Amino acid sequence: MSDTYTVLHDPHGLVDAELPLDRAPYEALVAAVLAWQNPNLNPRDYEQIALQLTGHARAVAADVQRHAAALPKNDSRGALADVILREAAGRLSQPIQGTAHCVQNRARLVRALYERLDRLEAEPAPSAV
Repeated sequence: MSDTYTVLHDPHGLVDAELPLDRAPYEALVAAVLAWQNPNLNPRDYEQIALQLTGHARAVAADVQRHAAALPKNDSRGALADVILREAAGRLSQPIQGTAHCVQNRARLVRALYERLDRLEAEPAPSAV
């Protein structure tokens, strides 16, 4: 095993910005996890699923952040994005546990982040004159 590694210096997030998210498999995973009634998995399996969802939640949150930053200051979608991003940061700071509850919470977070991303990508509603 090597104890060397390479650090990628990408202060502007260009690598992430150029890679589209592979959304379909994660949406299927989220749907499956949220449909669980009484799963009986090994704690390590729960941890692995939670790790997958955590990594994807971070990627979606980065997309939400980029889209929100590009909005005009008076666009309310940016304020709502800030709320979900703060909530995401709080949830993602919690340690992963090998439980169905933990995995389902991560799945709900991914779903909420995608909902916010979809709203940010949508055209803004016309303002009343």
